[in-house]
Amino acid sequence: MKRFILLILPVLTAGCGNQLSDPLPVISNPAATGGEEDAPAIPDFAFVDQDSQLVTNATFAGKAYIADFFFTSCPTICPKVKQQMMRIYDKYETEDLLALLSYSIDVRRDTVGRLKWYADNLGVKTEKWHFVTGDQDAIYDLADDYISTVMVDSLAPGGFTHSGYLILVDPKRRIRSYCDGTDPKAVDGFMQDIERLLYELKQTK
Repeated sequence: MKRFILLILPVLTAGCGNQLSDPLPVISNPAATGGEEDAPAIPDFAFVDQDSQLVTNATFAGKAYIADFFFTSCPTICPKVKQQMMRIYDKYETEDLLALLSYSIDVRRDTVGRLKWYADNLGVKTEKWHFVTGDQDAIYDLADDYISTVMVDSLAPGGFTHSGYLILVDPKRRIRSYCDGTDPKAVDGFMQDIERLLYELKQTK
Protein backbone atom coordinates (compact mmCIF):
# COMPACT_ATOMS: atom_id res chain seq x y z
CA MET A 1 0.00 0.00 0.00
CA LYS A 2 1.54 3.33 -1.04
CA ARG A 3 1.78 6.12 1.51
CA PHE A 4 3.17 9.59 0.97
CA ILE A 5 2.38 13.21 1.63
CA LEU A 6 3.24 15.74 -1.04
CA LEU A 7 5.37 18.48 0.45
CA ILE A 8 5.20 20.80 -2.54
CA LEU A 9 1.94 21.03 -4.42
CA PRO A 10 0.60 23.27 -7.17
CA VAL A 11 -1.62 26.09 -6.01
CA LEU A 12 -4.94 24.83 -4.76
CA THR A 13 -6.82 26.23 -7.71
CA ALA A 14 -4.66 25.44 -10.68
CA GLY A 15 -6.23 27.81 -13.17
CA CYS A 16 -4.99 31.38 -13.19
CA GLY A 17 -6.77 32.90 -16.18
CA ASN A 18 -10.15 34.55 -16.20
CA GLN A 19 -11.33 33.87 -19.74
CA LEU A 20 -13.06 30.64 -20.74
CA SER A 21 -10.71 30.35 -23.70
CA ASP A 22 -7.59 30.46 -21.50
CA PRO A 23 -6.09 26.94 -21.53
CA LEU A 24 -6.49 25.15 -18.23
CA PRO A 25 -3.15 23.63 -17.23
CA VAL A 26 -2.56 19.94 -16.71
CA ILE A 27 -1.28 19.06 -13.24
CA SER A 28 1.83 17.06 -14.08
CA ASN A 29 4.14 14.96 -11.97
CA PRO A 30 6.94 17.22 -10.64
CA ALA A 31 9.44 14.56 -11.73
CA ALA A 32 8.08 14.42 -15.27
CA THR A 33 10.08 16.11 -18.01
CA GLY A 34 7.76 15.85 -20.98
CA GLY A 35 5.23 18.50 -19.96
CA GLU A 36 1.53 17.88 -20.35
CA GLU A 37 1.99 14.80 -22.50
CA ASP A 38 4.01 13.24 -19.68
CA ALA A 39 1.39 13.99 -17.04
CA PRO A 40 0.33 10.80 -15.25
CA ALA A 41 -3.19 9.55 -15.87
CA ILE A 42 -5.50 8.20 -13.21
CA PRO A 43 -4.98 4.41 -13.44
CA ASP A 44 -7.66 1.83 -14.10
CA PHE A 45 -10.09 1.24 -11.25
CA ALA A 46 -13.26 -0.77 -10.57
CA PHE A 47 -15.55 -0.19 -7.59
CA VAL A 48 -19.23 -0.56 -6.74
CA ASP A 49 -21.59 2.38 -6.30
CA GLN A 50 -24.70 3.02 -4.22
CA ASP A 51 -26.88 1.16 -6.73
CA SER A 52 -24.57 -1.90 -6.79
CA GLN A 53 -23.37 -0.89 -10.26
CA LEU A 54 -19.76 -1.37 -11.31
CA VAL A 55 -17.99 1.97 -11.74
CA THR A 56 -14.79 2.05 -13.80
CA ASN A 57 -12.85 4.57 -15.85
CA ALA A 58 -15.15 3.67 -18.74
CA THR A 59 -18.08 5.05 -16.74
CA PHE A 60 -16.63 8.51 -17.41
CA ALA A 61 -15.64 8.01 -21.05
CA GLY A 62 -15.83 11.32 -22.89
CA LYS A 63 -16.57 13.21 -19.66
CA ALA A 64 -14.80 15.24 -17.05
CA TYR A 65 -15.44 14.33 -13.44
CA ILE A 66 -14.82 15.67 -9.96
CA ALA A 67 -13.45 13.24 -7.37
CA ASP A 68 -13.17 13.36 -3.60
CA PHE A 69 -12.47 10.97 -0.71
CA PHE A 70 -14.81 10.80 2.27
CA PHE A 71 -16.65 8.56 4.73
CA THR A 72 -20.27 8.78 5.74
CA SER A 73 -19.62 8.97 9.49
CA CYS A 74 -16.92 11.66 9.19
CA PRO A 75 -17.44 14.18 12.01
CA THR A 76 -15.11 16.90 10.72
CA ILE A 77 -14.41 18.02 7.15
CA CYS A 78 -16.68 15.73 5.09
CA PRO A 79 -19.93 17.62 5.77
CA LYS A 80 -18.22 20.84 4.65
CA VAL A 81 -16.83 19.20 1.52
CA LYS A 82 -20.17 17.60 0.64
CA GLN A 83 -21.87 20.99 1.00
CA GLN A 84 -19.50 22.34 -1.64
CA MET A 85 -19.97 19.26 -3.83
CA MET A 86 -23.70 19.90 -3.65
CA ARG A 87 -23.09 23.40 -5.00
CA ILE A 88 -21.37 21.82 -7.99
CA TYR A 89 -24.03 19.13 -8.36
CA ASP A 90 -26.83 21.70 -8.35
CA LYS A 91 -25.12 23.91 -10.92
CA TYR A 92 -24.16 21.10 -13.31
CA GLU A 93 -26.94 18.57 -12.75
CA THR A 94 -28.00 18.73 -16.41
CA GLU A 95 -24.46 19.05 -17.84
CA ASP A 96 -23.76 15.76 -19.62
CA LEU A 97 -20.02 16.40 -19.85
CA LEU A 98 -19.49 16.45 -16.09
CA ALA A 99 -19.97 13.80 -13.38
CA LEU A 100 -19.09 13.44 -9.70
CA LEU A 101 -17.30 10.55 -7.98
CA SER A 102 -16.89 10.09 -4.22
CA TYR A 103 -14.66 7.30 -2.88
CA SER A 104 -15.42 5.99 0.61
CA ILE A 105 -12.31 5.44 2.73
CA ASP A 106 -14.27 3.52 5.41
CA VAL A 107 -15.09 0.43 3.39
CA ARG A 108 -16.05 -1.67 6.42
CA ARG A 109 -18.92 0.57 7.51
CA ASP A 110 -19.73 2.23 4.19
CA THR A 111 -21.54 -0.68 2.58
CA VAL A 112 -23.53 -0.30 -0.62
CA GLY A 113 -26.67 0.07 1.49
CA ARG A 114 -25.09 2.77 3.61
CA LEU A 115 -23.93 4.69 0.53
CA LYS A 116 -27.44 4.39 -0.93
CA TRP A 117 -28.89 5.85 2.26
CA TYR A 118 -26.34 8.68 2.17
CA ALA A 119 -26.98 9.54 -1.49
CA ASP A 120 -30.74 9.42 -0.99
CA ASN A 121 -30.44 11.82 1.94
CA LEU A 122 -28.58 14.22 -0.32
CA GLY A 123 -31.26 13.81 -2.97
CA VAL A 124 -28.81 13.16 -5.81
CA LYS A 125 -29.06 10.95 -8.90
CA THR A 126 -26.76 7.96 -9.24
CA GLU A 127 -26.14 8.58 -12.93
CA LYS A 128 -24.69 11.98 -12.02
CA TRP A 129 -22.93 11.27 -8.72
CA HIS A 130 -21.41 7.90 -7.86
CA PHE A 131 -20.52 7.00 -4.27
CA VAL A 132 -18.23 3.99 -4.42
CA THR A 133 -16.74 1.38 -2.12
CA GLY A 134 -14.50 -1.64 -2.62
CA ASP A 135 -11.07 -2.93 -1.69
CA GLN A 136 -9.52 -0.61 0.89
CA ASP A 137 -5.93 -0.93 -0.33
CA ALA A 138 -7.03 -0.19 -3.90
CA ILE A 139 -8.87 2.96 -2.82
CA TYR A 140 -6.04 4.16 -0.61
CA ASP A 141 -3.44 3.58 -3.33
CA LEU A 142 -5.62 5.41 -5.83
CA ALA A 143 -5.79 8.42 -3.52
CA ASP A 144 -2.08 8.94 -4.16
CA ASP A 145 -2.79 9.29 -7.87
CA TYR A 146 -5.38 11.95 -7.06
CA ILE A 147 -2.75 13.84 -4.99
CA SER A 148 -4.83 13.19 -1.89
CA THR A 149 -3.82 11.99 1.56
CA VAL A 150 -5.79 9.06 3.01
CA MET A 151 -4.84 6.88 5.98
CA VAL A 152 -6.24 5.04 8.97
CA ASP A 153 -5.50 7.03 12.11
CA SER A 154 -6.93 5.87 15.41
CA LEU A 155 -6.20 9.26 16.96
CA ALA A 156 -8.08 11.26 14.32
CA PRO A 157 -11.79 12.09 14.66
CA GLY A 158 -13.69 9.21 13.09
CA GLY A 159 -10.54 7.08 12.81
CA PHE A 160 -9.19 8.42 9.51
CA THR A 161 -6.95 11.20 8.26
CA HIS A 162 -7.73 12.54 4.80
CA SER A 163 -7.44 15.71 2.76
CA GLY A 164 -10.61 17.45 1.69
CA TYR A 165 -9.58 18.13 -1.88
CA LEU A 166 -11.93 18.29 -4.83
CA ILE A 167 -10.11 17.09 -7.95
CA LEU A 168 -11.09 17.87 -11.54
CA VAL A 169 -10.17 15.11 -14.01
CA ASP A 170 -10.48 15.43 -17.78
CA PRO A 171 -11.57 12.72 -20.27
CA LYS A 172 -7.89 11.72 -20.71
CA ARG A 173 -7.79 10.94 -16.94
CA ARG A 174 -5.49 13.91 -16.25
CA ILE A 175 -5.89 16.19 -13.25
CA ARG A 176 -6.66 19.71 -14.45
CA SER A 177 -7.45 21.51 -11.18
CA TYR A 178 -8.05 20.89 -7.50
CA CYS A 179 -8.96 22.88 -4.42
CA ASP A 180 -9.61 22.73 -0.70
CA GLY A 181 -13.20 21.52 -0.60
CA THR A 182 -13.77 23.00 2.84
CA ASP A 183 -13.16 26.57 1.61
CA PRO A 184 -16.09 28.11 -0.32
CA LYS A 185 -13.85 30.78 -1.86
CA ALA A 186 -11.42 28.16 -3.13
CA VAL A 187 -14.37 26.26 -4.58
CA ASP A 188 -15.51 29.46 -6.33
CA GLY A 189 -12.20 29.49 -8.21
CA PHE A 190 -12.42 25.75 -8.81
CA MET A 191 -15.83 26.19 -10.42
CA GLN A 192 -14.31 28.75 -12.78
CA ASP A 193 -11.81 26.06 -13.76
CA ILE A 194 -14.70 23.64 -14.36
CA GLU A 195 -16.19 26.20 -16.74
CA ARG A 196 -12.91 26.51 -18.59
CA LEU A 197 -12.53 22.75 -18.98
CA LEU A 198 -16.13 22.36 -20.15
CA TYR A 199 -15.55 25.14 -22.70
CA GLU A 200 -12.44 23.29 -23.90
CA LEU A 201 -14.33 20.01 -24.25
CA LYS A 202 -17.19 21.63 -26.14
CA GLN A 203 -14.79 23.29 -28.57
CA THR A 204 -13.34 19.90 -29.52
CA LYS A 205 -16.71 18.22 -30.17
